[in-house]
Amino acid sequence: MESLIARLLKAFEDGKLTRRQLIQSLALAAVAAPAAAAQSTPAAPATAAAGTAPWKTVRLDHISYAVADYKRSVAFYTDLMGWVVKNDAGNQATLNINNIGEIIIRNSRRPADSSSNGQPARGDRPPLTGVINHVSWGVQPWNTEAVEAELKRRGLSPRPDMVGDDFKSFHVLDPDGWDLQISNQTS
Repeated sequence: MESLIARLLKAFEDGKLTRRQLIQSLALAAVAAPAAAAQSTPAAPATAAAGTAPWKTVRLDHISYAVADYKRSVAFYTDLMGWVVKNDAGNQATLNINNIGEIIIRNSRRPADSSSNGQPARGDRPPLTGVINHVSWGVQPWNTEAVEAELKRRGLSPRPDMVGDDFKSFHVLDPDGWDLQISNQTS
């Protein structure tokens, strides 16, 4: 994970990635790494990098959320973020994220058992130790005061997270307690 972050930062510093692409790539890495680690079997000793991939990532395919009540979460995201339900299978729904990718919201979040870190037991796989801190979504149009007022109108408690003169955002919690960051779309 550290080498991936270093490569992404280097690409950004070299002008090969925009700020938006860097943030999207870091978010994808944060989402994918814990899932990949949880599903992997014990790894063979590390080998040298095989070189640059013969392809370029061009779009987010999907993010999968495991929630306690998928209908409640679908309503939250369609209402607040304007995402559109593509299909609903009765226990999960796929939402289109304004043509930048999709999110699958499914009923499968289970209460923690007695495992050492509070995560559900997963057979002989190691317990999950990585945690996604938050997901940030850039929105348009952006007006800091209007966005804050809308979040408050919806009964959310926006926490400002402003970085410099260009990046403006607020953090709120979704129905399952995920930290959702809504930001101005910067490049």
